[in-house]
Amino acid sequence: MDKKILQHLSNDPLLKKAIETVQLPEHKPETTVYGSLLRSIISQQLSVKAAATIYRRFVDLFDSTTPDPTLIITTNVDDLRAVGLSKQKAGYMHNIATFAQQHHLDKIDWSTYSDEQIIAFLTQIKGVGVWTVQMILMFTLQRPDVLPTADLGIQQAMQELYGIEETGKALITKMKEIAAPWSPYRTTACLYLWRWKDQ
Repeated sequence: MDKKILQHLSNDPLLKKAIETVQLPEHKPETTVYGSLLRSIISQQLSVKAAATIYRRFVDLFDSTTPDPTLIITTNVDDLRAVGLSKQKAGYMHNIATFAQQHHLDKIDWSTYSDEQIIAFLTQIKGVGVWTVQMILMFTLQRPDVLPTADLGIQQAMQELYGIEETGKALITKMKEIAAPWSPYRTTACLYLWRWKDQ
C-alpha cells in the first residue's frame, strides 16, 4: 500500500488503529464495466459460494466469461433461469445487455467521466442501483475516493469503530462527516474497514 495514502489516513487515530491490525489481500480488478455489471447482478443477495456457482453455470451457457450482449439478449429468460437466476435477475441481465449494446459500453473511455456521472449513467439500467455502481467504481475502475454509505459492512464497521449510535439518515450524515478528512482516499479507508470488520 502507498505510504502517502497510509500516512494521510493515519491522521485519524481510530482509523489508524484499525489499519494497523489488518493486511489487505491482493485484488485483481475486474476487466470491464459490462462484465462487472453482469457479475454484480448474479451476486445480489447471495452468499459468495452460491454466487460463484451460478456465475460459473452462466458463463458455461455461453462458453465465454463475458458473453457478448447479443448472445444474452437472444437467450430466453427460461434458459437463464435454468442456470439458477431468478426471473427478476434474468430480466436484469437482459436490461444490462441491451444497455451495453445501445450505449457501446466497451468503447467508453471511463476516465473522462466523474464518479457522479458514472453513477447517474449506469443507474439508468433497471436492476442496477447506486451501491452496485459504487462497487464498480471501487473494484473495476479503481476510483480512489468512493464512500459507499449504504453498504452494511461499512456502516457496521464505522458504528463499531466510532461508537456511532445514530440510525437512518442521521447515520449516513455522521459517516460522511467522519470520512470527509479521509478524502481523496476514501476507497482505501473502506477496504481497511471491511477487512477490520471481518477479523
